[in-house]
Amino acid sequence: MRDTIPVTILSGSLGAGKTTLLNHLLTEAGDRDIAVLVNDMGTVNVDAELIAEGSELDVDDGVAELSNGCICCELQDDLETAVVRLANNRDFDALVVESSGISEPAPVARLFTTESRVAALYRVDTLVTVLDTRLFLDAFAGETPERQGAVDANADGDGDDTAAGDADRPLSDLMVEQVELSNLVVLNKADLCSDAELDEAEELVGALQPDAETVRTTFSRVDPDRLFDRGLFDPDEIADLPGWKRALADSGHGDATHEGDGHDHHHPEEVYGVTSFTYRRRRPFHPERLAETLRDLPASVVRSKGTVWLAGTDCRVVVGQAGPSIRAEAQGPWIASLPEIERDMYRSNRPDLDWHDEHGDRRTELVFIGTDYGEDALRAALDDALVTDEEWGGGDPSRGPFPAEQGEETVIRRP
Repeated sequence: MRDTIPVTILSGSLGAGKTTLLNHLLTEAGDRDIAVLVNDMGTVNVDAELIAEGSELDVDDGVAELSNGCICCELQDDLETAVVRLANNRDFDALVVESSGISEPAPVARLFTTESRVAALYRVDTLVTVLDTRLFLDAFAGETPERQGAVDANADGDGDDTAAGDADRPLSDLMVEQVELSNLVVLNKADLCSDAELDEAEELVGALQPDAETVRTTFSRVDPDRLFDRGLFDPDEIADLPGWKRALADSGHGDATHEGDGHDHHHPEEVYGVTSFTYRRRRPFHPERLAETLRDLPASVVRSKGTVWLAGTDCRVVVGQAGPSIRAEAQGPWIASLPEIERDMYRSNRPDLDWHDEHGDRRTELVFIGTDYGEDALRAALDDALVTDEEWGGGDPSRGPFPAEQGEETVIRRP
């Protein structure tokens, strides 16, 4: 039985330089025989044609093509078929999968890591994100750079609603998700930034994904050895790659923890000059006041995410902020709100569940990542958004802009 084929998954917003990087890799591959699978959002797979033209390969011979949609959602079955066919019909040393400019890499990576005919043939080697560094910095500086391709993604009417919805998401959301799920981040178009700005970009990347390597490039010129045969991806850690998840998991441990109001507060060390803290409470938020507090988050908070306990609803609500964009999604109910038999069953299946005698699993856990944002002032503002003793026993407040039904998502702040 032959060895599994290493896979490099390439992500990045449209215009960041992914296609340029692919052509560079094909030109500089040396002794490596590389197969490339590309995905485009239009009816014509422009990237496939550009790569084929730039590398003097026929699309049918050297590039497998997927069109008309996001590679990680509605074309999942086509992706599986394409990579299996490639492995069965051709001999090559490595596969590069370029995902659409409006998708994140995790669903693609899972195709290669779950038990399937694909996982039997391939192994993920490295997750790579290409950034337009100038655009990346602008997205977190209060600017609202236009998201390339968002308008044209379904211009011909052949796309689907999912792709259109993804295309409407703010650029900062996309960039954050792609960086958070990376082993290597290519800071492209470095010639358009000062050294200080490049240092700032590296600090942001380090806060969003502490273990990610960075490389500064112009015209996507990266040594292929940085992208192939690295073994940087660990399938067991994909869910824990984002920096906010690590901060949440690590909070409450070590000497940096102290007690306040009966809840743990954690002050981790600086990560590449960017600090983070975790806010925990066993008291619900007043939805209107929380929304106002979130909308007033300082621009120096580049990322925040976590679960909030809101008065007036039994749903857990996840809040995610990336730069100027803030969204909220209602998830399943708090276990404490379920009927007793169902509640006891869940608790017996989750012996490590953090359970409060009075409030059960209801609580808020929010991670904030940024620079010079004034932690004490932010904590005080969040505390002021909690319900008062009088409000807690005085009926449910309006749910404000937050979702109330499982799976519903709302926008709290737009760029």
